[in-house]
Amino acid sequence: MSVRIYKEVFFDASHRLLHYDGKCARLHGHRWRTEVWLEGAVDQKTQILIDYNCIKKLVEIYDHQVILNEDDPMVECLSRFQDVITTKGDPTSELLAVRIADDIDGACRDMGLQCCVTRVRVWEAATCYAEVER
Repeated sequence: MSVRIYKEVFFDASHRLLHYDGKCARLHGHRWRTEVWLEGAVDQKTQILIDYNCIKKLVEIYDHQVILNEDDPMVECLSRFQDVITTKGDPTSELLAVRIADDIDGACRDMGLQCCVTRVRVWEAATCYAEVER
């Protein structure tokens, strides 16, 4: 029998879009809202698909971080003062949705769990989100 679960996680992080012509090209922050759906077979002993705290920890790696395109010249400068999370391409909500889904799927495989991400929704603001569905 397949079971589906849902977890919502919030994090605060800044980013900028290097290849965007507009105000989002400036470093700015958001209160990101992330929604994650997973589906699969529960563990026979625990009856748990995946611990909700595992999902939370995997998303919260972005909390209070600066997220920049790896090609952004700001990476070198800011890295002198703090860690910077880099992405291949501009760190849009679309890119973060895919990256979070991939990270959680990888962690599930590493833990030997029989589940996978079916959807991730990343809200950049209260009125807009990007979603990846598998």
